[in-house]
Amino acid sequence: MTDVVSFGPFRLFAAERLLEKADEPLELGSRALDILIMLVERAGEVVTHKELMSRAWPNVTVDEANLRVHVAGLRKALGEGRDGARFITNVSGRGYCFVAPVTRLATQRPAPQVRKVVSDRLRQLPAQLARMVGRDDTVRALSAQLLTRRLVSIVGPGGMGKTTVAVSIAHALIDDFDGAVFFVDLGALTDPSLVPTAVASALGLMIQAQDPLLSLLAFLGDRRALLLLDSCEHVIEAAAALAEPVVSAGPQVHILTTSREALRVEGEHVHLLYPLDSPLTEAGLTAVEALLFPTVQLFMERAAASGYRSELSDSDAPIVAGMCRKLDGIALAIELAASQVGFYGIRGTAELFDNRFKLLWLGRRTAMPRHQTLNAMLDWSYNLLPERDRLVLCRLSVFIGVFTLREALSVAGTASNDPDVTVSVASLVTKSLVSTTVIDDRTYYRLLDTTQAFAAGKLDERGEADGVARRHAVYYSKYLENREVVKSAVRGQDLSGFAQHVGNVRAALEWAFSDHGDIAIGAELATWAAPLFVSLSLLDECRKWCERALAALGDTERSTKTEMILQEFLALSSMFTKGNGSEVRTAIERGLSLAETLVDRDHQLQLLAGLNIFLTRIADFRGALAVAERGVSIADAAKDLAGLVITDWMLGVSYHLVGNQAAAQHHCESGMARSVELGQSNASFFGYDHRVRALVALARALWLRGFPERAVQVARQAIDEAERQDQPVSVCIALIYAAPVFLWSGNFERAGGYIERLIAYAGRYLLAPYRAVGMALKGELAVIRGEAGAGLHLLRDALETLHAEQHKILVTVFTGALADGLRKAGQFDEALLTINGALARAAHCGATFDMPELLRIKGQILATMPRRDLASGVDCLMQSIAVAREQSALGWELRSAMDLARLLSESGQYDQARDTLVPVYDRFTEGFETADLRAARCLIGDLVQ
Repeated sequence: MTDVVSFGPFRLFAAERLLEKADEPLELGSRALDILIMLVERAGEVVTHKELMSRAWPNVTVDEANLRVHVAGLRKALGEGRDGARFITNVSGRGYCFVAPVTRLATQRPAPQVRKVVSDRLRQLPAQLARMVGRDDTVRALSAQLLTRRLVSIVGPGGMGKTTVAVSIAHALIDDFDGAVFFVDLGALTDPSLVPTAVASALGLMIQAQDPLLSLLAFLGDRRALLLLDSCEHVIEAAAALAEPVVSAGPQVHILTTSREALRVEGEHVHLLYPLDSPLTEAGLTAVEALLFPTVQLFMERAAASGYRSELSDSDAPIVAGMCRKLDGIALAIELAASQVGFYGIRGTAELFDNRFKLLWLGRRTAMPRHQTLNAMLDWSYNLLPERDRLVLCRLSVFIGVFTLREALSVAGTASNDPDVTVSVASLVTKSLVSTTVIDDRTYYRLLDTTQAFAAGKLDERGEADGVARRHAVYYSKYLENREVVKSAVRGQDLSGFAQHVGNVRAALEWAFSDHGDIAIGAELATWAAPLFVSLSLLDECRKWCERALAALGDTERSTKTEMILQEFLALSSMFTKGNGSEVRTAIERGLSLAETLVDRDHQLQLLAGLNIFLTRIADFRGALAVAERGVSIADAAKDLAGLVITDWMLGVSYHLVGNQAAAQHHCESGMARSVELGQSNASFFGYDHRVRALVALARALWLRGFPERAVQVARQAIDEAERQDQPVSVCIALIYAAPVFLWSGNFERAGGYIERLIAYAGRYLLAPYRAVGMALKGELAVIRGEAGAGLHLLRDALETLHAEQHKILVTVFTGALADGLRKAGQFDEALLTINGALARAAHCGATFDMPELLRIKGQILATMPRRDLASGVDCLMQSIAVAREQSALGWELRSAMDLARLLSESGQYDQARDTLVPVYDRFTEGFETADLRAARCLIGDLVQ
């Protein structure tokens, strides 16, 4: 006979200390069960706080808060408040009362069997997290694997969440093992010989024999059980020596281990626990997109737990993503970082990432000591290493990003083939302190960001930081020099294969130019690294290091190849980042002078290409043409066929800008044909892809010559080729000069799309002059669409920026658009003043491709202003037609002919109007559905009537 107390859906067996719900036992802590039994025994009465504490904590003085916590947990377990259920009420100032109806009965049902010895130990299994982020699939997969494989090891760096995953697996498999799941924290051991004893203790086995392992094997026998051996790394040999015989001798025993390295025993199946997924890039990331990633979810959940009450905003999403990426997706590191957000906020926390203070961020007080800070976690691993591995780990901390074994040997060893370094690197990989990755079938190594910061601190403590940094800087200087990076850049070859080295090159330069560095090493490294920075569009960095290196050059390095290269790349990077100031021209001409002195024709051509670009950007189109012709002479003398392709394209661009469209088309197409013959796939000179530059010049020349369909086709080709290369400068050039082809053709929607892409792209890469051009094109489009007010605002702002940047190549074009917008806004006097200024500037340049269009706009202004000057307007339009014919610009000629025909028809001169327009229209052979030709056809129809 057993006394049973029944209430609601529950039955309480007080003698057996068991609570059931629907015949299923509920797990309650022993103190919560004591409290429940006492309340049920005195159901309907008020049981004082003191009485309950005496029952649950006999002979122990505790705070009343402990009672409140246990009562709250008890209420939750009973489902208090669910569907109106009430069990325990609080009587303010007195105690608690059990208020649910209670039925006491004696039952013939046998007392529930006390579970095997193992069930009492179940309470020692750590609590499962209410929500585990990003590991659900892993838990499911490993749970299934563990049932069939029997020995599974979860391996990964510290803080990755190995214990969390393992505990979740243990909870998931409780029913499969009938509760026989045991958690053994080996991290608390300092003596490896105690591993068998710790396991036996978890099983509830009292071992008195001299060999505890034999007793353990005998006890397990045929029992079905799951052992979770947590944190094996510091007792790895002992853990391995226990796991292998247990699995071999116990056919129903399964073992799950967590460690920073594998046990390497028979039957072990290793699961490498990788970092949580983070966004690959922060640019343009929204909050919704960021929260799809486990790292960001975890960060924001822990931030909320720290007291941060705001939702993730779109502006903060890239910042959080960046922090998660810097923390390498390590769960513990993310939790510790997020714990600061309640106090510092998201942006304040991000600012703390620039120092080693992050290694000291505090975690939960209840966490194991080694998991309470990143520093403690890494110290734990570091102290387990032999001295040889500690030294190598510290020296490897000088690397930023990935490195090869050869690089590790050169920097961390005493000789290029130091066997100790090779062995240590392999050892550090197995211990999850160094990770590996494969790039283009080659193995690279790297330290996680937190490990690198920790090891760098240890290296500094050893007093070796500067010595190792020196070896690191010298290595990369020689590496880039020996691989002829500069020569590859001059030949227009792709340098993207060197991209993985940029972090180390940057770190080496920072050290070399620091107070405790070596500026001579820095100047040498900057020389060989400059083309790498340009290739990766790191133009600001290139300019900074070239400036510092030139300032550091001694007398012996002046007037040498070193100075020539630095001047060349200083000019290139400055032109794109700071505009077209005199310092750019000075650097180009100094470099060109040195190239001529050194008889270096490759660099002569490179610098002449730079000078040609510079002169076009400041609108000295005649000067640019002269430089292109000079380049032809040098390439001819050197019999440099690839150089002749580049100079052909330089001529094509220059002729387009001075207004000789027939010559522009000839040279652009000639260069294209030659490049096909040579199989020349890359045409990068002085930071520009000259093929893309020539393609957009060809597209514009074709439109101007009266071939709008071919022009649109070539413009699309230019944009597609530039975007495939994904070089910011080339993409911007293609969009800047191809978008007007669609604008001229009347395809405003396509033009607008390209303009918006240009603005976004230039903004992303901080190319201020190109972004200003994009805004000016947007203003020009607005004027054409009749939105004069918006267009004028955009054009004025953009022109101000372009003047400040000395980027004048399209200034006359945009000034003409501004004048047209002023005319449409009825501001005729300012419009006339503005167009006269544009014409004066164009005349100062000698000639410009847009001269016919500027004259046409002036003619419109004169003909429509209140003090209408029809005769002067007609004169301007006739001049425009004449200049367009000289330039072989049939496209401009048609526009001016239409405007002139309208003016003549308004004064009744229909025959003259028709005779002006029809011959121009008849010279077209394609593009009859473009806007201008459709308008011309309609006007001719009106004139015929």
